[in-house]
Amino acid sequence: MNVTIPFLDPDLISRMEAAAVATARDLLTGRRILPVEGPFGPGFTTFELGNDDLRHHDNFHDAITVVSRPLSVPMIFRRFVLSRRQVAAHLEHGQPLDLTPVRNATMAVTLREEELVYRGAPELGQAGLATAEGRNHLEGGDWESVEQVLKDVLAAVTLLDEQGYRGPYALVLAPRLYNSLFRRYPDGSDLVQIEHLKSLCTAGIYKTQIEGALLLTPEAGTLLIGEDLHVDYTIPDPTHFNFAIKESLVLKIDAPGAICTIAPAGMAAPKEQDDSEVGRHPSRS
Repeated sequence: MNVTIPFLDPDLISRMEAAAVATARDLLTGRRILPVEGPFGPGFTTFELGNDDLRHHDNFHDAITVVSRPLSVPMIFRRFVLSRRQVAAHLEHGQPLDLTPVRNATMAVTLREEELVYRGAPELGQAGLATAEGRNHLEGGDWESVEQVLKDVLAAVTLLDEQGYRGPYALVLAPRLYNSLFRRYPDGSDLVQIEHLKSLCTAGIYKTQIEGALLLTPEAGTLLIGEDLHVDYTIPDPTHFNFAIKESLVLKIDAPGAICTIAPAGMAAPKEQDDSEVGRHPSRS
């Protein structure tokens, strides 16, 4: 008996992946700021950091142990299903196919990627941009004042500049803080505050789910990609085709001195990683 496998229709898979990419593009900010390397493939599960450490053991006839510093590359996925009947109706009769499950799964994966980039994975000993040890930090003022926002961002720029990071600068904000930038200055000017800040933060101003604000230059870190975002078929059941949106990646912190977190008054600063954190690098003087 011949078996038709409609879910392998190349056009359908291409449209699913196009929907996934379009959704991810609207949500991902880390990839728009930091350099990206890869994809290196599904076998890229760890990355060696820096040079090997040498451990001397006088009580073992001067034997030396060589120890590497591996950085685990997490894989992220979210399952979704499409109705077999709806797929067949689309392919055989041209009926519309609802790709909302693809977009919802992509949203879950990309939000997790953003969390890894900014908050890290403490359970894996991995830091994020907002939690990296050695970063700069600024206790800001009340951002209800339009003038205070520019004052704090300028202070953060000065901190990075003094450590040798000349820009370009990117500013990442919690949603509430980002939305508040669409205000005009009280002197009657027609200039919206976000447009004013763009002249200072020429690498962009972005909104994502962080606490407070974060200023950085692209030297801060590198995103290493194992598998880039894609649609993966799993197994069918009697009524649905089962898929997953999948990717693997890790943030390598290169220069925590190129990062400055800002905590406006009334907002808690992100918690730092402890001494077990993997991938720490000293800031540049």
